[in-house]
Amino acid sequence: MNVEKSKELLSLASSIREKTVKIVIDGNGGHIGGDLSEIDILVSLFEYMKHDPKKPQWSQRDYFILSKGHAAEAYYAVLQQYGYLTQEDLDTFGKFGSKLGGHPTKKLLGVEANTGSLGHGLGIGTGMALGLKMNGQENRVFVLTGDGELAEGSNWEAAMAASAYKLSNLTWIIDRNHLQISGNTEEVMPLENLVEKVESFGFHVIDIDGHNFEQIFIALDTCIENKPVCIIANTVKGKGLYCAENNVEWHHKTPSLEQYEQLKKDMKDLVERGDQ
Repeated sequence: MNVEKSKELLSLASSIREKTVKIVIDGNGGHIGGDLSEIDILVSLFEYMKHDPKKPQWSQRDYFILSKGHAAEAYYAVLQQYGYLTQEDLDTFGKFGSKLGGHPTKKLLGVEANTGSLGHGLGIGTGMALGLKMNGQENRVFVLTGDGELAEGSNWEAAMAASAYKLSNLTWIIDRNHLQISGNTEEVMPLENLVEKVESFGFHVIDIDGHNFEQIFIALDTCIENKPVCIIANTVKGKGLYCAENNVEWHHKTPSLEQYEQLKKDMKDLVERGDQ
């Protein structure tokens, strides 16, 4: 990836971080820690995938499912950035009658599946990928799960099916930020060695820095014949809001206006330095 593209993505992701935090403040709450850890992944996905907001049901589009649906605020910010939502839509978050709920639904353009109850997204994505393969279509399916979510056994049932049906059109991305609502994942429900665990279910596994755009794009571009791919994206929960980084208390919390202003300053400095 050239320097200019990397700077462009950094600027875009920083803008999305600001917008996400503002959504949470205006809506008086949100799952901000997981929002901020996934933003670089979401921006990379929407830059990489085949999709068209003017034709959201385009038959050749790639499919994306946010299985960790509680981290919806960042998803909404990205959908607005790419033309599926308006700023007016974002302004309604947290207000009575808003179509933007605490979890995404198919009422929104660009959303392929209702999510929120954890452990469902990979199964839905596996079914989509199988249907596309049976129809001879070349569309790809991307599913983003949290790491705390992996305590749900349905993920592993889906992983077995994806491997059994040789779904090379399926890419499972794990937001590996090591924190869930009640603490560190390795203390609540240990996952390690996660690479070996996922490999044992028949996936080709790529272990990356989930905030490095070049690594993310290389991983997204990886397709293996007759094998699904899993990207373990190592991230920082609360990334960019420094008071929240790696802090389990920020799983669901509303920043103050002072913290928001500090974030904007930090993001400006980050973009000027060109440093992820």
